[in-house]
Amino acid sequence: MAICMVSGPNNSAESSENEKVLIIPVKTEVDSVLAVFIERNIKRAEKEHVRQIVLDINTPGGSLQAALDISEQLRKTKIPTASYINTRALSAGAYIALSTDSIYITEQSKIGAAAVIKGNGDDADKKTQSFWLAELKETAESSGRDPVYALAMADASIDLPKYNAGKGKLLTLTGKQALEVNYAEGEADSMNEVLAALNFSKANAETANMSFAEQAARFLTNPVIIPLLLTIAFLGLLLELYTPGFGIFGFLGLSALFLFFFGHLAAGLAGLGAVLFFITGMILLIAELFLPGGIIGLAGVAAIGYSMIISADNPVWMGISIGIAAAVCIIASILLTKVFGKKMKFFKKFILNDAVDTKSGYISNRSRVELIGKTGICLTALRPAGTVEIDGERVDAVSEGTFTEKGKQVKVVKTEGIRVVVRELESLS
Repeated sequence: MAICMVSGPNNSAESSENEKVLIIPVKTEVDSVLAVFIERNIKRAEKEHVRQIVLDINTPGGSLQAALDISEQLRKTKIPTASYINTRALSAGAYIALSTDSIYITEQSKIGAAAVIKGNGDDADKKTQSFWLAELKETAESSGRDPVYALAMADASIDLPKYNAGKGKLLTLTGKQALEVNYAEGEADSMNEVLAALNFSKANAETANMSFAEQAARFLTNPVIIPLLLTIAFLGLLLELYTPGFGIFGFLGLSALFLFFFGHLAAGLAGLGAVLFFITGMILLIAELFLPGGIIGLAGVAAIGYSMIISADNPVWMGISIGIAAAVCIIASILLTKVFGKKMKFFKKFILNDAVDTKSGYISNRSRVELIGKTGICLTALRPAGTVEIDGERVDAVSEGTFTEKGKQVKVVKTEGIRVVVRELESLS
């Protein structure tokens, strides 16, 4: 049974089959993907000259920023908007419902409990609370509703014992209570009854569906999936450094990075700036392979980390996710190096590992060991270095430390590489 309470802008005449109504489901947590989905469909509705937009709401709430973005889109459009609260519109969901021109609700449905809390469950800071209360007050007043009930949904200090919301409790209105305080225009047990109350029972009603990209973005930006993606990305690229060529690990690492940025781009979280920072970071890391110092490499790591932080819906959780991925990579690197004795084969092309020695067949200088024991004549005085003639060959030599005159006979006593050491022979008397 439907109960239409007040007349809206569409209630003056019965609709025709040529008129369009777009129904937009709000059946999940309020997040950036939902904000992009609703914005896309509002623009579509404007382009296709849709006469009425109806939000089919059943949500526990979600992101404050996403709710603000959705509210802005609903207020900007010139198409009349309505909400059908089918079960619950809590927290951010209540704010979204209040941002529409009219609200319809079932008897069992709930609307309220709109306090702002942090990701860890703590209350938001006073600045955020003050801003949120002002938003709720303005939104309620803009649709002609008593703002005290909207404020009581987020401020436990407001005393409304009649609606089970005395001091210390947040207000959550039932369907009957919402009608009583004019926070709903009518009661409806189905979407058809809502359309009938809006005088669009004969209109062409279509339900919007999320695109594949939006569904993928919702999955890829899930708080549980983000650290998994980053761990696969970092670990894959790390393992690639320990294997020759480019293989499966590098492919997995790059694929995970692609999915990470694809999801955040599709969700409207990452912009061109984040992508540019990431590309710059990769370029700096590659440059570090050819340039000494390490500073360029650190700058590259910082740029990549920053690109991920600014892509995040929750920067704190993104930082934690990066830390988890980095910790896994550090442990893996230690195990590969210390336990399995692996070396980063990727860097072999940049590092000279060959030793230049005689065992490897290298001869840096000609050895003159064949001269040991031979005698010769000093062609110059040895002071102690000079030149001697041995078997008709001029040889650079050095005496054992004593001065040897030119023309004296000498004997080779040892060689050290090309260094030939001679000793003067005593003359026969």
